[in-house]
Amino acid sequence: MTYPKRLIEVDLPIRKISAHARREKSIRHGHISTLHIWWARRPLAACRAVLCAALWPDPADPLCPQGFREDACRAINSFATKAVSDKALAQHCSHDTWKKWQALAKSDGGLDARKAAHWNILRFALLDFIADFADWDNSAVQEYLETAHILTHSAHEAFGGATGTRPLVVDPFAGGGAIPVEALRVGADSFASDLNPVPILLNKVALEYIPRYGQRLADEVRKWGEWIKNEAVKELGHFYPDGPQGATPIAYLWTRTIQCEGPGCGVNVPLIRSLWLAKKGIGSTALRLRPDAGAHRVDFDIILRKREGWIEQNHPENRVLSPTFDGTVKRGSVTCPCCGYTTPITSLRRQLKLRRGGTCDARMVAIRQDDPASGERCYRLPSSRDFSAAEMAAVELRRQAQDWPGPFSLIPGEKISLNEIRRLSVPLYGMTEWGDIFTPRQALTLSTLVRLVRQAAGVISNTHDSDFSTALQTCLSLAISRLADFNSSLCVLNAVGGRGVKNTFARQALPMVWDFMETNPFNEVGANWITGIEALELTIRTEAQSATSGHVERCSAARHVLPSESVQAFVTDPPYYDSVPYAHLSDYFYVWLKRSLCGVHPDLFATDQVPKDEEIVVDRPHELSTSTKDIAFYERELTKAFAECRRVVRPDGIGTIVFASKTTASWEAVLGAVIEAGLIVTGSWPIDTEREGRIAAQGQARLGSSVHIVCRPRQRLASGSSAENIGDWRDVLQELPRRIHEWMPRLAGEGVVGADAIFACLGPALEIFSQHSCVEKADGSAVTLKEYLEHVWAAVSKEALSMIFEGADTTGFEEDARLTAMWLWTLSSGAPNGENASAHGSQPDEDTDEEESATAVPAGFALEFDAARKIAQGLGVHLENLASLVEIRGEKARLLPVSERTRALFGKDGADAPAAKRKKSTQLTLPGLIEELEHEEAGWTLQNAAKPGDTTLDRLHQAMILFASGRAEALRRFLVDEGVGKNHKFWRLAQALNALYPAGSDDRRWVEGVLARKKGLGL
Repeated sequence: MTYPKRLIEVDLPIRKISAHARREKSIRHGHISTLHIWWARRPLAACRAVLCAALWPDPADPLCPQGFREDACRAINSFATKAVSDKALAQHCSHDTWKKWQALAKSDGGLDARKAAHWNILRFALLDFIADFADWDNSAVQEYLETAHILTHSAHEAFGGATGTRPLVVDPFAGGGAIPVEALRVGADSFASDLNPVPILLNKVALEYIPRYGQRLADEVRKWGEWIKNEAVKELGHFYPDGPQGATPIAYLWTRTIQCEGPGCGVNVPLIRSLWLAKKGIGSTALRLRPDAGAHRVDFDIILRKREGWIEQNHPENRVLSPTFDGTVKRGSVTCPCCGYTTPITSLRRQLKLRRGGTCDARMVAIRQDDPASGERCYRLPSSRDFSAAEMAAVELRRQAQDWPGPFSLIPGEKISLNEIRRLSVPLYGMTEWGDIFTPRQALTLSTLVRLVRQAAGVISNTHDSDFSTALQTCLSLAISRLADFNSSLCVLNAVGGRGVKNTFARQALPMVWDFMETNPFNEVGANWITGIEALELTIRTEAQSATSGHVERCSAARHVLPSESVQAFVTDPPYYDSVPYAHLSDYFYVWLKRSLCGVHPDLFATDQVPKDEEIVVDRPHELSTSTKDIAFYERELTKAFAECRRVVRPDGIGTIVFASKTTASWEAVLGAVIEAGLIVTGSWPIDTEREGRIAAQGQARLGSSVHIVCRPRQRLASGSSAENIGDWRDVLQELPRRIHEWMPRLAGEGVVGADAIFACLGPALEIFSQHSCVEKADGSAVTLKEYLEHVWAAVSKEALSMIFEGADTTGFEEDARLTAMWLWTLSSGAPNGENASAHGSQPDEDTDEEESATAVPAGFALEFDAARKIAQGLGVHLENLASLVEIRGEKARLLPVSERTRALFGKDGADAPAAKRKKSTQLTLPGLIEELEHEEAGWTLQNAAKPGDTTLDRLHQAMILFASGRAEALRRFLVDEGVGKNHKFWRLAQALNALYPAGSDDRRWVEGVLARKKGLGL
């Protein structure tokens, strides 16, 4: 049996949706993400658009129910009329879409469902509506919500749903709740499930408590949040004393310390990675180390940058000449300011282990506050009063811990797992329990807030019903958990622009940090308790638009609780291999939530920490790990999860799986699980979900998009008819290039290129393959998915190459040119004006320990080796034959930048260079390298060495090097006298690479320079 196609199987306005999704990354006020941090959360814009397109049928499909066409015409005609007549609504429509609404409103009678000619127009009107509805600003506009609900309910009834009911959408990997929340917003019922108790709480707030209690809940959150603050200030205010002239401290800068192991030294060295406090030109602030070897101590001064230069804060008459801003720690090694001895990382670890990470005996070095005179943010040195307050907080914490009745310890004593030590590296430095991460004052503050929330809950339960009391206590507990993200010894200073404090989870990891910022949670600015309460209140008010509640339940995706064929759609974002260790990271919050909520959510907090054994992720193997969750486990359990999706969805239902991994292995695992579970892939759409310019993506083939894979349940055949579903390998191979040829130009028209386009092509390619229960060759052997995907990569590579060299015979270029063009295209981002990813590897995050920041990625263009191999294979290229162009190291392959090919191209192999002359090319400019080569003992000059290379790419790279080194005459002889510039392929390749090299890179500037000489040389 066949079913009408849904809109998502036909078309999707991905360019507009992507723009809304990217913009949403910068939206904070009222957004669901402000409830609580969750990692790899999908943008609501993408979820909203995908859900609408998955739930609504394509009106142009011949099988589309006529009832839906009629309802959709009425809804769209009504919306168009309102958009034209209502100025407020018109402002929410994009300009081009409003023009279409205007034309539709003025047309005679509008859209008529009885006219087949109108069905295509209706399709595009629905897609335009989806594109605008994806805008965050429209998510609460009543006209959009009402129209979406009409369309969703009509589609549900057209597919056999009972009148007055809504389609059920399930997300078995609910995470931060973006998909379930948007299912409610578009008019569906929502069922969210997860194995992890932390996201279950987040989804309960978003799907159950906010829709049920709305404004009432927001008012009570504000009321009790303020009560808790007032009570906490009474108890804790004297531990955060005001500074001179009554200035309230905003945050405190601390450094861990170790003892210098230099001969006869023994100074307590502060561990600080940078001396900058506020980096903003004039008005910048920094620390200055003041070592005193005689007194065996290191002190600090604060220096300020004025127009006349740097001065000491406390002694403005003192000028500071040529201050240094490097700290004492670099990649884990510590240099003593007194004696200059460098203590290695092994000794640093040993010392910190003995002191449980050095958090409790860290040294306070500066305080951030408002300047009493100007009101601007400034820094001051701590006073004896500040030191005394911190010491008193430690004494009070010890007293309370001894008197604490339980059932848990006052300070979280749960162990930090060693199974994810690569991303939770703090146990290597002695922080073996979660309580070790917090200073005594931080732990005292958080434990006091926990006690006050429980105390408030006792009062609330006497005046409100138990369900509302639970909802309110849960929200207030999440506010504590949110504050904990900004209140640990892993928060760091963000000196750029003087912005203050970075939260603990600035990345999806818990790396060790040497110096850290402690916030004052009761000040009036920055990351404080009331800021969290206000954000929570605003989110509740914003999301209270939905009048219907969803359902949340804790269960494994591999063993779902819903009955078979009970849902109309599943839309989910599964974990990606070892991308994010969700359960391990969640323990950070779980240990505090457990202390405040175990009485009202006993089923969620029955275990010591977040359950990990069943979580469908890969634990990275290392010598300290005891985990057995390897790739085989991931693939096996993910197949079970998708099989459960296949089981619970109706035969005419649909599914969408979001995936954004960059590795070919993880894609093969997910797609294999989809097909093995009995699902057919019917489409795929890349939607931009990643922040532009993110560090992790620079110079590497990271997806800027999340690819939404559209699935249908494969029809179960009657007994004895399975042979009808066997595909012929020859037919599949014949259809594949045609489908890719249709699809890739369409993606390019939407601005989707590079790795995004490659993975987006998997949808139409897999539709051919997955519609069959098995594909067989002529000899009867079954074709594996892995084998088929090799052919998919080849088809994509060939199609991309024909687009790069439009109108040219790509077989006329040698294999190195074809590979280079395809390699650079894979790395491209589709940004305007060729603004591709940086040619240089990503720099390490400044806040990481030595394990995360050992070295920067070398210059060049990096791909996962398997991806590079498949690209090369698809082009008929052998990587092993291109050693002078491609460097392979482990699981990475790197296309060398032109500067690193100089020796090979001009007759001097890098391996033969004298050892004394060997330098890292990333530290040597090209002219400098040229001078070095010209003076090596073998003796040669660039002018007489410029013989044309063997291939067009070699000759182009030679010309680029001649231009870059300023050898104009040599370049003229090379292009004109040697005849290199008379070959049209040379210039066609130059033009292609000019569009592909990243903007701002040396390679891009040099090829532009060569192209600029063409006309002047008469070529």
